[in-house]
Amino acid sequence: MKPPLQLPLPGKRIILGVTGGIAAYKTAELVRLFKKAGAEVQVLMTPNAERFVTPLTLGTLSEREVLTGIFPENETGSWTRHVSIGLWGDLFVIAPATAQTMAKLASGMCDSMLTAVALAGRCPILICPAMDHDMYTHEATQNNLDTLRTLGYEVMDAEYGDLASGLVGMGRLPEPEAIFERAKSKLAQIAAEKKGLLAGKQVLVSAGPTREAIDPVRFVSNHSTGTMGFEIAAAAARRGADVVLVAGPTMLETPLDVVRIDVVTAAEMKAAMDSYGSAELIFMVAAVADFRPRDVSSSKLKKNGGIDELVFERTEDILAALGANKQENQTLVGFALETDNAIENARRKLEKKNLDWIVLNNLGDEGAGFGRGTNAVTILGRNGTQSALPVMEKREVAEALLDQVCGA
Repeated sequence: MKPPLQLPLPGKRIILGVTGGIAAYKTAELVRLFKKAGAEVQVLMTPNAERFVTPLTLGTLSEREVLTGIFPENETGSWTRHVSIGLWGDLFVIAPATAQTMAKLASGMCDSMLTAVALAGRCPILICPAMDHDMYTHEATQNNLDTLRTLGYEVMDAEYGDLASGLVGMGRLPEPEAIFERAKSKLAQIAAEKKGLLAGKQVLVSAGPTREAIDPVRFVSNHSTGTMGFEIAAAAARRGADVVLVAGPTMLETPLDVVRIDVVTAAEMKAAMDSYGSAELIFMVAAVADFRPRDVSSSKLKKNGGIDELVFERTEDILAALGANKQENQTLVGFALETDNAIENARRKLEKKNLDWIVLNNLGDEGAGFGRGTNAVTILGRNGTQSALPVMEKREVAEALLDQVCGA
């Protein structure tokens, strides 16, 4: 049996910006190449690009809605979608990039979803210019390209060849295969650079719920699935850290290159966290039960006999213990799930437990809470900083949190 084919871009997230030039027709093949390589593709188009290739074509190939305008078409749409898309992508490729769009990007103008994501996004941007020879070689265009390079954009120079005007010269968009290879190379470079961000660092993450027994078959717990903690552990491992993940009961698979320790109760979780308490970076993400039954029955409690009362006692405050023993070289990140006076309560917890950062979830926010693939959090720093992230997938929340905490 042949081994399974290894895709060159598995799980990579590519934003493809298409602007209004005749070469836009080539982007259909570019989308196909990215998808065939295992990448996810989000296409953004300027209004003029729709004159050359239809959103239906690119949306069908990418299997995602093609976006053009900044503002949602209905009141229920997200007004911050450009922010979440900018955080979602691993690489933003603009092909073809017209003189008009490059001029807007060089001056910071924002009048479409494409230009808004370019300004709001954090991922690298690859510009692929395409236009007629005289437009491409014009001093204004070349000045804009120089400005874009200074701003950190990567430029894939236009090629020499036959142009739509009938002329022959510089300005031709490179073929889709060449753009694909350049993007693949850039993504490999990004991965290599990110791999070293936490190289040699010890990272400790807790995740999931704990269970506190009532009798051999019943327990007290909560709705946590552990997804957020697992994503943080995975993101830290991708950045080269030595990661230990202390996990309460969950069905999630262990992330790649992560050492996992399974626990059940709050006491077991505290013991495991204490064992690795010297880690340089600690994320206390687990939803630890605050109370447990004081007396645990050794046999199953019968329904007919009833239960007069359950008396609870407090469990170990793992985060407070970590904060009390925090060393100078350590960074401690806590999580808070609040329903009322969220910011005030989170800041109080940050100070009381000697944290460096706290990540606030508000159970009332749409897209946040337990059992979801998305989250909406506010990251609060000891130095008074406050950064609210829009609703996004938990993988993106993990990456954004690491960027914030590690100063990337």
